Amino acid sequence: MGFIDIPPSRSTYNNLINACGSSGNWKEALNVCKKMTENGVGPDLVTHNIVLSAYKRGNQYSKVLSYFELMKGTNIRPDTTTLNIVIYCLVKLGQNGKAIDIFNSMKEKRSECYPDVVTFTTIIHLYSVCGQIENCQTAFNTMLAEGLKPNIVSYNALIGAYASHGMDKEAFSVFNEIKKNGFHPDVVSYTSLLNAYGKSGKPEKAMKVFELMRRNHCKPNLVSYNALIDAYGSKGLLTEAVEILHEMERNGVQPNIVSICTLLAACGRCGQKVKIKSVLSAAELRGIKLNTTAYNSAIGSYLSVGEYDKALSLYRAMRTKKVKPDPVTYNVLISGCCKMSKYGEALGFLDEMMDLKIPLSKEVYSSVICAYSKQGQVTEAESMFTKMKMVGCRPDVITYTAMIHAYDVAENWEKASALFLEMETDDVQPDSIACSSLMRAFNKGGQPAKVLVLAEFMREKKIPFNNSSFFEMVSACSLLREWREIIGLIKLMEPSISVVSIGLLNQLLHFLGKSGKIETMMKLFYKIVASGAEINFYTYSILLKNLLAAGNWRKYIEVLQWMEEAGLQPSVGMYRSISSFAQNRSGAEYAAVIQERIESLKRNSRNQNPTKKLNDSLLPASSLLDGTKV
Repeated sequence: MGFIDIPPSRSTYNNLINACGSSGNWKEALNVCKKMTENGVGPDLVTHNIVLSAYKRGNQYSKVLSYFELMKGTNIRPDTTTLNIVIYCLVKLGQNGKAIDIFNSMKEKRSECYPDVVTFTTIIHLYSVCGQIENCQTAFNTMLAEGLKPNIVSYNALIGAYASHGMDKEAFSVFNEIKKNGFHPDVVSYTSLLNAYGKSGKPEKAMKVFELMRRNHCKPNLVSYNALIDAYGSKGLLTEAVEILHEMERNGVQPNIVSICTLLAACGRCGQKVKIKSVLSAAELRGIKLNTTAYNSAIGSYLSVGEYDKALSLYRAMRTKKVKPDPVTYNVLISGCCKMSKYGEALGFLDEMMDLKIPLSKEVYSSVICAYSKQGQVTEAESMFTKMKMVGCRPDVITYTAMIHAYDVAENWEKASALFLEMETDDVQPDSIACSSLMRAFNKGGQPAKVLVLAEFMREKKIPFNNSSFFEMVSACSLLREWREIIGLIKLMEPSISVVSIGLLNQLLHFLGKSGKIETMMKLFYKIVASGAEINFYTYSILLKNLLAAGNWRKYIEVLQWMEEAGLQPSVGMYRSISSFAQNRSGAEYAAVIQERIESLKRNSRNQNPTKKLNDSLLPASSLLDGTKV
């Protein structure tokens, strides 16, 4: 009895293609699809979706888009599944605009292929990657409004979006919604919440989530452990981060290159140069080969602790082992060299980068402009800035600030000012650093009035003042002798006096005293004391100098007593100055009183600490008379 040769049906072919695609063998899936066509069995929508899924599983995102274009030439119309795959691949390729266009067209064509839960979840992820967190919540709310029930993947996508920006309260709220709606948080849910606490600088809370995860019989995976290592590492808690690494190994979870990169970055943050070598040795011992990201972390960590030679040695090892450097590698090297004042070396790395035809990033352009400006090569800095714009790399606030600084170094306030205006025209919001750089250029160029105009601009734009901007504003007021502006500036500074440098506060005290505003000077001093700022010897010397110039010998002696109480021994010159004042300027009626109080103060000082000698080395007497800063 003979067997009848029955050709495979479309269903048989689809099952075979699906089997190949599910196992990751997208090439074989495509071959079966070709045979199917050759045997006269045309593909249907199910076939096309299976092939697209096979490409997607094989990370062949560009091939998905090419196949989809071919599919448009057939009479088979795509459905929601088809478009979901296409949107997913567009997101993976960074073509977010096209993904949104398809999503919007799906919403408009309700009867054909309306977005489902998978579509909305993918769009939430897209907005998360773009940093558009508000749109993530909007997409989630739209999904609910359309009557679609989110699944655990949808909730996880929203938690992940909040986590990526350290919005731990919002992430925790969504985590609770999972349980309220009858779902059980999975390993992704817990890990995302853990990561949210890590990103917001709360490693202890991250650990509590980790412990809750285990109590609820949800086994942490490699990603969970890495997130916890990062939570501690990003706060510079290296010992705790290393202990977590050991714990994961004890629990049978082997660290990977991400674990190593996280630890290396932590070493740099806490200045543990010895530990950097230990982490590299640990990676080698475990057979973990360093990739570009790991080398970048290690090089950056060495540079952050001032170990240029070790960073250079590691870079050379990277090149020897054929690990390809990327723009981040050179940005780390160039910016690190600039911070260590190795500007020639920074420009040498630029040459290497150009030889390798590695595209320059915004960060690299900014660092190179900084290197040129530090070497006084303003023309080269301008050329680099122009080239950046010509190749379509849009300067950001950091780049503009680097260029403003270059003009500041060259003492060209006109160009610095013009560039600041260009920044506004290009819709780049200036920050505190950019404004303080321009202020410095104005002061150096003899334009202190423009500093105060810029300060008003900062107030209007609600740009926060930093220590540098306060310093330049005080300098401008000093040059203009505008003590009224100084009074307003003090009020502006009051909320942040505790974080303002004592050097700047001393400058303010000096200006007020020199302007004859002794009462205002003393009021500011009281506020400085109340803020808990660390008052130094020079602070007291400024008060004493100006009190003596104003003839206020009573307050002078009181300040000397404050110094003693603060543990700062007055200098011999300070006592000589008040003695000289008593003899020459106070009149006979007060001379004896002043001298008696000085002697009493000296006796009290000796009684409290018999071994203590008057400090005659901190400030000479002349500094109390001429205001010279030591």
